[in-house]
Amino acid sequence: MTGSTHGRAIAALLVAAFLFGATFVVIKSAVEDIGPLSFVAWRFLLGTSVLALFAIPRGRLIWRQGTLAGIALFAGYAFQTAGLQHTTASNSALITGLYVVITPFLAAAFSKRAPSGWTVGAAAVSFVGLVLLTGTDGLRVDRGDLLTVACALAFALHIVLLARFARHHPVVPFTTVQLAVTAVLAFVLGFAVEGPGLPPSSVWGALLLTGLAISAGAFLLQIWAQTVVGPTTAAVIVATESVFGVGTAWIVLQERLGSTGFAGASLMVVSVVVVIVKQRDPTAVAAESVTPAH
Repeated sequence: MTGSTHGRAIAALLVAAFLFGATFVVIKSAVEDIGPLSFVAWRFLLGTSVLALFAIPRGRLIWRQGTLAGIALFAGYAFQTAGLQHTTASNSALITGLYVVITPFLAAAFSKRAPSGWTVGAAAVSFVGLVLLTGTDGLRVDRGDLLTVACALAFALHIVLLARFARHHPVVPFTTVQLAVTAVLAFVLGFAVEGPGLPPSSVWGALLLTGLAISAGAFLLQIWAQTVVGPTTAAVIVATESVFGVGTAWIVLQERLGSTGFAGASLMVVSVVVVIVKQRDPTAVAAESVTPAH
């Protein structure tokens, strides 16, 4: 591997992380004009269509395991998008990033082993950071933040499922199944809850960006770069999506973190990085090496 290839891989991961982070601002604006389930449905239909051009999934196993992972992926994006109707893009970006801290606990539960001390400590730090960030009164958190915590839990489950299933399948077809399942579930529930209808013209830009550039383009960038720099380095770089999310919300939406919120955000980012760098449990490491298909 040449130095130039390594540098391009790092650059690709930073671009992917920035695009992942920028989506919080984009979705926050879009859900003012469209229901969250409808947005998820159309976004993932576009993403599925693009990936299906590269590979068509075949075989019962890939569809069975891809469906299970897709259900968790759908839950994550449904909760995240709904949460953005009630919380800031900054809070959403930072709280979503807690999936990195939650994942080792779920991985430990699946493998029936206790989580490491680093993981427990990072979880405690991230909880303190969450309390400071959301400006809670005691332990009361608003609806949008609670929905986003549920999103982080669903993403953590998704990563654990990927750690168990992904090695059995080619990446692009397996991802296509998950995106397709997410789209179908969102269309079905969106029809029942929000009613039928085409997206308004005001949200098509957001749908194209999140469906094509993010769910397909940025994810493929991440896949390639991860094969060059390795899973741990890739995970650390992609985790900066939370920072990019706060930064774009600061610039575009004029969202500001006070001193307490900034302290909480810092604690949450530190806890994420500590878990990625220090976690050594094989199952958890495998889980950490894969991030959601934003």
